[in-house]
Amino acid sequence: MFEIGNSLREARLRQGLEFPEIEQRTKIRSKYLRALEEEQFDSLPGQTYVKGFLRSYSEYLGLDGQLYVDEFNSRYVTGEEEPPISPRRSENLGRGGRGGESRGIVLALAGIAVVTALVIAAWRAAPEREGPTIPNLGSSTTTDKTKPKQKAPSVTLVASAGPGSTWLEIHRGSIAGRTIYRGTLEAGQTRTCTGRRLWVYARAPGNLHVRINGRTRPTLPGRGAPRAFLITPQRFRPVRLSA
Repeated sequence: MFEIGNSLREARLRQGLEFPEIEQRTKIRSKYLRALEEEQFDSLPGQTYVKGFLRSYSEYLGLDGQLYVDEFNSRYVTGEEEPPISPRRSENLGRGGRGGESRGIVLALAGIAVVTALVIAAWRAAPEREGPTIPNLGSSTTTDKTKPKQKAPSVTLVASAGPGSTWLEIHRGSIAGRTIYRGTLEAGQTRTCTGRRLWVYARAPGNLHVRINGRTRPTLPGRGAPRAFLITPQRFRPVRLSA
């Protein structure tokens, strides 16, 4: 068990993200994002929205969305209640009650017999047909085709070291995301990674050269100071390292 809200807040602060920016990217209103971090789930429209928002928000931060949904289900979601059972009528009926029930059964059987007779008569009177008529769908089949789902844009990072070496860490999404590479990149060595969001840490950024989606970036500043960067298809920005 872990704290859902605190985990989301810590991941957001580590990446230096603010609610307006996240709202623009995830289309989740800031007040709902704040409610998720404060675990005020009652202020959201319903449990279905809570699960959807939890998955989208956590995955945007580079976390495991299904893990957060499972944690919410285990702590807040209970089984559906059984529908109330209607009280049975008292079986201790008088003679008049039994007589009324008998008359009702007779009338019901008579009604079924009448309906059955009408169905048979209608079936015999209907003209024979060679086969079922297939409706002409016309051009509606073309309009019912769904558009292919577009893939989310990704970023391809090519990192190389020179003139010296540098310790390099690359995570998917954020510092808390899955580790793609961790180790010393020697001078002349190259490493290629692909993802929607990449978190990069270089201990000697002056020795690191990067190409993002085929474009070469200038040599990173801070030859003697470790730096971290967040790389997306739209942005390349430094990330503040926690003390």
